[in-house]
Amino acid sequence: MSDTFPADIYTEPAFDVDTLKNLGPLTGMAGIWTGSRGLDVKPKADGPRKQAFVERAEFQPIDPQTNGPQLFYGLRYHVHITKPDQVKTYHDQVGYWLWEPATGKIIQTLTIPRGQTAMAVGHTAPNAKRFELKATRGSELYGICSTEFIDAAFRTVEYRIEVTVNADGTWAYDEDTVLMIRGQTEPFHHTDRNLLTRIGEATPNPLARKG
Repeated sequence: MSDTFPADIYTEPAFDVDTLKNLGPLTGMAGIWTGSRGLDVKPKADGPRKQAFVERAEFQPIDPQTNGPQLFYGLRYHVHITKPDQVKTYHDQVGYWLWEPATGKIIQTLTIPRGQTAMAVGHTAPNAKRFELKATRGSELYGICSTEFIDAAFRTVEYRIEVTVNADGTWAYDEDTVLMIRGQTEPFHHTDRNLLTRIGEATPNPLARKG
């Protein structure tokens, strides 16, 4: 898990072109998924409010990525969420999940179309079935960036996500986004969780298809 970098910061390592074979703990997340039992606990003027939601998520492998000697295998993802029996988007999110075999590091990047982005990090074993990532406001490495309004009214100070890959082929997540809301003295825990079932297989990454 060392972050000690070699003197040569330019030479790229050899890699396997087949990302799906090299995703480590992210392997069970590749594919197209749906979940109809999501629960969101969000802040409202009169207090916390629970909201059920329906989710469709697509996680597709990307070609191996290098930063000089650093090597990532990863998934590009898109999450689309609605309220039950509604068409209007309730939540939309895009980003990447990255696995660095040399360090055991997992990275999630996320962006939502309300003016907020974050990058969370965790460490785990290649065969792990449960892992947690964290981002913190103010961190120069793995942080949270928001618009002026969000930062003033609903300041996100921490984001955590725990993923559990189940033996039956499903996987679940449990998120806790900690907010400091204007006018309140105590942090608010905005939580989301769901269980996802595969409805489609992942498409091999471009290099693997070419081979």
